[in-house]
Amino acid sequence: MIPILLVIMNFIYSYFFFEKDLQKYSPIITKIRKAVSDSLEIVYLGESSNTTYRINDTDTRPISGILQDYYPTIRIGDITKEASHSGMYYEYLRNIPENKTIKTVIVTMNLRSFNANWIYSDLETPLQKSILLLKDYPPLYSRFLLAFKSYDNKTIAEREKQFKYAWKHDKLVSTYPLQYSNVIEWDKAVFSHKFKNADGTPNDSLTVLACHYIKGYAFTIDVKNNPRIKDFDTIVKLAKSRNWNLIFVIMAENMETANTLVGKELTSLMTHNRDILVNRYSKSNVLVIDNLDKIPNKQFIDQNWTTEHYAQDGRRIIAQNIAIGLKKWYNNKYISY
Repeated sequence: MIPILLVIMNFIYSYFFFEKDLQKYSPIITKIRKAVSDSLEIVYLGESSNTTYRINDTDTRPISGILQDYYPTIRIGDITKEASHSGMYYEYLRNIPENKTIKTVIVTMNLRSFNANWIYSDLETPLQKSILLLKDYPPLYSRFLLAFKSYDNKTIAEREKQFKYAWKHDKLVSTYPLQYSNVIEWDKAVFSHKFKNADGTPNDSLTVLACHYIKGYAFTIDVKNNPRIKDFDTIVKLAKSRNWNLIFVIMAENMETANTLVGKELTSLMTHNRDILVNRYSKSNVLVIDNLDKIPNKQFIDQNWTTEHYAQDGRRIIAQNIAIGLKKWYNNKYISY
């Protein structure tokens, strides 16, 4: 009797209330549906790197918009949400109905999203909440989980404890000799060193920025345990089941500043992680487009933080590299600039 009652309740909720809750708690569904309703052939999934621009840019279009210039006869769109990572992208893609016009999926690979500080970020709570109703559960069950906050809902203090534990215990492995075995040691050493101005006074802003680079990029991707790897793997499987062409785009990082502030030890870790991603997914029939060191320092909007936000020429570089990669399937529709 109870199972029958639950089926009836699920039907009633699905028919009368689910859509309203979906719009309220998972508004990204609107962008997903637009990608389908616009009859797109290529869809670009990204975070803030896609849409952020410099205030004096004459071209403020997103990377996905600039990409359209190279393929004017193909319908290209995007599903963009700030702070998204591979786990989010998988749910976005899974919610695209099968047998639609989409043939090619482009997914950004943000190197920092693999680090402990992002994996255990306090942003994860609202992000996980936002995709709960998108998951492959009966709608009423999803709403039940949402009501009781039965998702990754840790406190800020709990998440801080997690990433600090990783900073201390995750070993750094690189092809280049490293002085330090973990982030905590490295961060303390740089902070105590103190950058100096020309007159010998401490330059606290440069010291803090160098420490941010260490916390952002001093890690080695563990392919067996990193949740981002697991989610990208599921995206590969989903793309195969849907018969999509799949592109992973490694976004550019400010390698110039990383090298200037910290040096070869840090940039070697960054390139080592890049190599792990390229080697792993190139073997999985994925086209991996590597932009790690392709954008110069002057094209990075944020000079006092570690972000993948580019001015217009930087966004154009990313779009152009993707466009060249797309020639694998659309060579006769490509227009060069």
